[in-house]
Amino acid sequence: MIGVATSGAPTSAILTAGIAGLAAGAMAMAAGEFVSVSAQSDVENADRSKETAELAAHPEAELEELTRIYEQRGVPRSLAEQVAVALHSEDALAAHLRDELGQGPHSKARPVQAAAASAISFTIGGLIPFLGMIASGETGRLIAIVAITILGLALAGLLGARAAGTTLLRPTLRVVLGGMAAMLVTALIGKLAGVAGV
Repeated sequence: MIGVATSGAPTSAILTAGIAGLAAGAMAMAAGEFVSVSAQSDVENADRSKETAELAAHPEAELEELTRIYEQRGVPRSLAEQVAVALHSEDALAAHLRDELGQGPHSKARPVQAAAASAISFTIGGLIPFLGMIASGETGRLIAIVAITILGLALAGLLGARAAGTTLLRPTLRVVLGGMAAMLVTALIGKLAGVAGV
């Protein structure tokens, strides 16, 4: 939106660019997340198949492997053996997936959910610059878009830092400065395009 606005384009073109960028960005984020998490899901399924085959072919070796895992975590050998035997008799595959490979029902890769969450998050964040369109005049609109976007970036940085439990200043500055750099680049491109009459 900033790039189109600095080119001197009319309001309709700025809105069109904003909507197109919002849709393209949301779809790109969703597609990227879907591909990434699908690859993770493929790895999990391959690990599950491999572990199933190993349990069928070498159950005693797998039991010993599980025992050693518990020993490495500080459980005495005799107790580690008891725990491993109990878990093997209950659900050996689940025990190995959880304790050997770190897989569990709560950590299972879900590509569709990840893609939807990514698209929704991008869309919510991408709607913030549209608030600047309420300002009147070309310069006023541009200033409003930049100011509101910076405020949105600061809020996103603060929320992210708080969710991560880190200090607030450095992560917030990182988000704001990164966003401002992106706005500057698009503004320069828009200005050059406007001067060139593209």
